[in-house]
Amino acid sequence: MRRSGQAGADLVGRVPPHAYFLVSAVFHYLGPAFAVLLFANVGVLGVVWLRIASAALVFAVWRRPWRIFARQSAGQRRLLVELGVVLGLMNACFYMAIAHLPLGTVGAIEFLGPIALAAVGARSRRNAGALALAVAGVWLLTDVRLVGQPLGFAFAFANCALFVLYVVLGHRIAADGGSAGVDRLGAAMLIALVTITPIGLAQAAPAFTHPLVLLAGIGVGICSSVIPYVTDQLAMARLPRNTFALLLALLPACATAIGVLVLRQIPTLAEVLGVALIVMGVAIHQEPLPPASHTGNASPAARQA
Repeated sequence: MRRSGQAGADLVGRVPPHAYFLVSAVFHYLGPAFAVLLFANVGVLGVVWLRIASAALVFAVWRRPWRIFARQSAGQRRLLVELGVVLGLMNACFYMAIAHLPLGTVGAIEFLGPIALAAVGARSRRNAGALALAVAGVWLLTDVRLVGQPLGFAFAFANCALFVLYVVLGHRIAADGGSAGVDRLGAAMLIALVTITPIGLAQAAPAFTHPLVLLAGIGVGICSSVIPYVTDQLAMARLPRNTFALLLALLPACATAIGVLVLRQIPTLAEVLGVALIVMGVAIHQEPLPPASHTGNASPAARQA
């Protein structure tokens, strides 16, 4: 068993971290795109519950995360609880947003927060320009649809704020490498399930009497909350935070492409321009580095701290 476990760890280590990020980028929006197709059969918050519950079940069987939770210090447990609550609320806001707005629009707005955070943390002309591009892009996106979908934009901006917290907390739990980060993520997913159950279980109930819908919900959970979050942790554990932030520029474009291919959500010219401006803003922004960053090989969590 030890040899097989070591062989698995060696295999994980041989895969370039950028490959993990690419997998995460695709599944981060592919799962939600499939979820939109379920909204006709299950309420939006019911789909969120199915997503998180199926992911929590996978982590429970695979990683038994309660064991690592029991071994954590009080501060580490608090961090896991915070991440779990953020995951639950972020998923709820994201799904409520894509129920009203195109996937590409929500995916683009998601990145205004990280750019603004970088601009505050590292005041420079480069970050000021990045923030200006992102704000212009968001203005183009919201100006197109704000009058007709104010509720969708409210949830989209709430998701944006929660995404900032997810990136910050995600880097912190990745401190000890990919495996430990995945175990902690499993514990956080159980907490996310507790968070979302009071508002999502009732809407998920109809799926329990329709096996195909239930299986589809489980598939959404694996595609949305297992594959991308695990590969996020494996990427975060080996990529510097500023490199990870640069790669995030791919995600708004990825969301738009998946929206077109899976949901046939064809963006207008103004929306394409808005997404492009946000992609440029994410690409050129620069993360603030702590004084110890000259060591060069510090882990993402060390850079975050």
